[in-house]
Order: sequence, then structure tokens, then C-alpha cells
Amino acid sequence: MTGVAANGTAGGATGAGPAPPGPLLPKGALDLLMPLHVWVGASGHIEHCGPTLRKLRPGQILTGARLLEVFEWRRPNTVRVLADLLAHDGEKVQLAFRDGPRDTLRGIVVALGDGQGAILNLSLGISVVEAVGRYGLTGTDFAPFDPTVEMLYLIEAQSAILAESRKLNKRLEGARIAAEKQAFTDTLTGLRNRRAMDHALERLADPHMSERFGLMHLDLDYFKEVNDTLGHAAGDHVLRQVARILLAETRRDDMVVRAGGDEFVLICRNCDDVAVLNRIAQRIIERLEEPILFEGRPCRVSASIGTTLSSNYAAQDASQMLSDADRALYASKDGGRARHTVFIRDAGLVELARDAGVRPVPPSPPRDAAAH
Repeated sequence: MTGVAANGTAGGATGAGPAPPGPLLPKGALDLLMPLHVWVGASGHIEHCGPTLRKLRPGQILTGARLLEVFEWRRPNTVRVLADLLAHDGEKVQLAFRDGPRDTLRGIVVALGDGQGAILNLSLGISVVEAVGRYGLTGTDFAPFDPTVEMLYLIEAQSAILAESRKLNKRLEGARIAAEKQAFTDTLTGLRNRRAMDHALERLADPHMSERFGLMHLDLDYFKEVNDTLGHAAGDHVLRQVARILLAETRRDDMVVRAGGDEFVLICRNCDDVAVLNRIAQRIIERLEEPILFEGRPCRVSASIGTTLSSNYAAQDASQMLSDADRALYASKDGGRARHTVFIRDAGLVELARDAGVRPVPPSPPRDAAAH
């Protein structure tokens, strides 16, 4: 049989005789109008099914199989034989595949005359979105005027909008990170700036933080002479080279800050061991005593360093720590420069020599912080 004849509806009064048969629909027309249909014959076997339904079961031959072996009836759940199905002519049904992904289908039963069985015109219902992704369905897999096609267009448009939104959010996040990095970065040296230092010290001062750390304040000796004799370009070159040395001589988790001018601050994370901090300071002092060449001319500087420890304080106070590190720094300058002095609670200022020797620093009168 190449087509299906649909029953007509009696057009006259009762007793006027059987209704004339409806138009003969070839299978191709059924496929176009109802891509998800099933034609079940009088024997209860599938005579034909639409192309989209076949697409839901790739590799499985549906034609010739018993309808009730392919589908499990959900509503009504009383369908056991074809007669039960024909009894629901014109009614809505719900069924699911027995094997594989148990996609639920919804539709309507249309009984056919002349012992041709019935047609089930089915749809994917609310599971259409999942099915589109699972089986690669497109608009051509649905009837031309099926509202599902419009919904797929809307879903596609929404997906495109969401994709663009994600791209935009990613760009905005990248811009935010770049702006934040720029806000926390010294433009000349690439080191963290004072704003980043204040932010880090504020976090470390949080009473919920239990991290111990060392705070070093470093000031370059003789830097003014470099600027005065060789110019600011030479001074900028020296500052960049000093930044490179500081990064090389500190640890990965340490923070190196250009606090301004020729002043630097080092936050040595998870370390308040005086011996370890002294080794870091002495390596920096030794490296910075080596001439830095600028256009073939040597620039000579050195470093004076003052250090304090977080363990000196019952409660972390960033401003007090910076003040004590600054006092230790000036003790190093007063002691002859290129020195490392540590502020230790109950011991005051202590100069640590390169051979790890310890020398108490005598008290000195307060001095102007600008007199470097």
C-alpha cells in the first residue's frame, strides 16, 4: 500500500449511508505533514513511520515491528492490543520508547477505515530541546508550520545571545582584571605599588589571619647622585634593574613593592625567622653593590634595609610596622649604609652583619623622613 485513506465524516443525517472515503495520502505527504507519525496496520505492526521518528532510532528498523514492542504506553495505560488503541480514536496519548533513551512522546490517535489500522501523530513535547541536542534535529525535522520550529529559532537566538553575553562577560572580566592589575602596579618597574601594599597589609592584619611575616623597608643609597650626574633616564634604568634584582632574590610568594622614588618594601610571606630574612637582605645588599651599567657608564648605588616582624605585635598594625621598619632603615643609614637592621621586640634595633653577627644599635634622635 502506497498511501492511507482517511475516513470522512458523515455529511448528512443519521441513516444517510456510509461516509465517502477521504483523500488518499501518499507516504511522502504523510512524512511532510507529520514527520513524527506512526502508521500501525490492522495486525498491530508498524507499516510506516515518519523520517523524524526514524531519526530518533538510528540503526533500528521500526517498520514491521509490533507497535506495543517498540513503545510503552504511559497514558492511557490500558492499551494492550490494537483494539484498545482504536478505542481511543481522536484522543491524546502519551508513550515512550522501551529501549535506548526513553524519550517521551505525546500525540493523538486517528483510526483509519477499511481495516487500515490507525495513525499516531506524535510530538516531542517539552523534551524537544533535549532531543534536538541529542539527535541533531533541525527545522527540517518538523512539520513546516509546527510551532516547534519557531521555538527552535528562539532557542537558537537565545543561545547566540547567551554566547555573546558570555563573551562580553569574559571581556569585561579581563578588562576588570587588567584595570585592577594596572591600579596595583608601578608603571616604571612593573612591581606592586603602594596601593597594592596597603591592600596586602590590610589583609594580613585581619585578626582571622594567623600568618607570620617579615616587613622590609629598603632605600637606595647614592641614587640622587646617579640622577644628578647621568640624568633621569639613567635613574629610571637603575630602578628597573633594582626591581629585577629584588624579584630574583626574594621568594615566589613574597611581595616586592616600589613604595615611591627609590624606596621599596618587601613583604616576606610566612616568614618571621630573623636568620632567613637576614640572608635575603644580605643577598640584596651584595647584588646592589655591583655597578649597574647605563649606556656603558657605571651607576653605583647600594641599599640600606630596615626590617620588622609581625610577631613583634600582639595585634597587627600596618602603620606601626611601617614606622618601625623605617626606624630600622635609618639606623642602617646612620650606621654607614649598605646595612641591615632589624627591629625586635624587647631588644630594640639590632644590626645584623653579613656574617650573621649581631650588634645593638644605639638610640639616635628622631630625624626628618625626607633626609635620605
